[in-house]
Amino acid sequence: MRYLPLTPADRAEMLAVVGAPSIDALFADVPATARLAGPVDLPAHQGELEVERALSRLAARNRPAGAGPFFCGAGAYRHHVPASVDHIIQRSEFLTSYTPYQPEIAQGTLQALFEFQTQVAALTGLPVANASLYDGSTACAEAVMMAARVTRRSKAILSGGLHPHYAETAWTLAHTAGVTTHRLRAAIDAEAAVIDAIDAETACVVVQTPNVFGTVTDVSRIAEAAHAAGALLVVVTTEAIAYGLLKSPGEMGADIAVAEGQSIGNALNFGGPYVGLFACREALIRQMPGRLCGETVDADGRRGFVLTLSTREQHIRREKATSNICTNSGLCALAFTIHMTLLGEAGLRQLAKLNHARARLLRDALAAVPGVEVMTPRFFNEFAVRLAKPAAAVVNALAADGIIGGVPASRLDPDAGLDDVLIVCATETTSHVDIAEFAEALTEELAK
Repeated sequence: MRYLPLTPADRAEMLAVVGAPSIDALFADVPATARLAGPVDLPAHQGELEVERALSRLAARNRPAGAGPFFCGAGAYRHHVPASVDHIIQRSEFLTSYTPYQPEIAQGTLQALFEFQTQVAALTGLPVANASLYDGSTACAEAVMMAARVTRRSKAILSGGLHPHYAETAWTLAHTAGVTTHRLRAAIDAEAAVIDAIDAETACVVVQTPNVFGTVTDVSRIAEAAHAAGALLVVVTTEAIAYGLLKSPGEMGADIAVAEGQSIGNALNFGGPYVGLFACREALIRQMPGRLCGETVDADGRRGFVLTLSTREQHIRREKATSNICTNSGLCALAFTIHMTLLGEAGLRQLAKLNHARARLLRDALAAVPGVEVMTPRFFNEFAVRLAKPAAAVVNALAADGIIGGVPASRLDPDAGLDDVLIVCATETTSHVDIAEFAEALTEELAK
């Protein structure tokens, strides 16, 4: 159907029917302080050709991650996505599929989600996973809320290594429900510091490994301390490829594992859309947010799939719902599943080893640069370095030379006092030439 705008006569007729003297009268219940006194400060309307030109000029200012050396991570990672992934998700039966409310006509969608859940459960080492959430940060926030429901307590302890964006998202959701989030001071290698903060009011402890500074931590001791106090352990992972090499959250005693799945099957996409992974112990399944697809049999005994344990507000009374997230990242989850299927267990482990090897090469190269101190003691494909100059200024200078040299810690947490700390990452897409150019450019910049 084409878009046919209303004429002034059409609007006048509609206002007369509802008994409103003007369009502004329809917004009488909105406080004056929340209304704009004039038009939004945006350019006036233009024709299609002019808009296309303006947007093209804006797009030309962007620098693709693959246009040169690129060392950004900190929650969003550049990995190679096979062309076959995009080819499959572009098929019309996947691209145009909608919510699988009617299982008799949505078996393909439901099976894809079921396979996704199976893969996430295997990666996290936990028995049950949902059909995805919006991204890793909202999954983290939902985990905090779930822990509060399970324990009937109202405080969450967030480690100093948790990604600041995840901590802020958790606070945004939790504080409106009366749940307090106590975030420890930013620290490169102090995940275990949360143990001293646990008390009788603690619903959960949220730790991240590898953390935002890249530090890998065995959180088994934290799990024991949390459980001894009757609290749950939530383990966050922002780099899903790490599951191919590191001990899983389930193996370390996690009650809930959440992650950002963007690294598998999904490009950087200017920051989204991404796909949140969420898994938990089976005893907690009825408090898990989002959708859950289950396997069953039909009237003839044939294998089939259905939505089960739908505890979303869209399905039941709002006050009984476990989450107000009313969908899952279906297409991104499908891309994740396709890429994981292509990789298999052996392929994922090989990819993870390659990432770690490239990061070690980067670590050795940067450690040899005067004015650089490697700060992360144990890492997967990402680590923090301290520079002899403010990191943000160095990154801007390198960018002018075509090198994207990582993420300044001050960009993520301006008040942490880490202005000289730079977070760098190397993946399978990072070449030896990239590393050499970065080290050479950094040497020259720090020597100025």
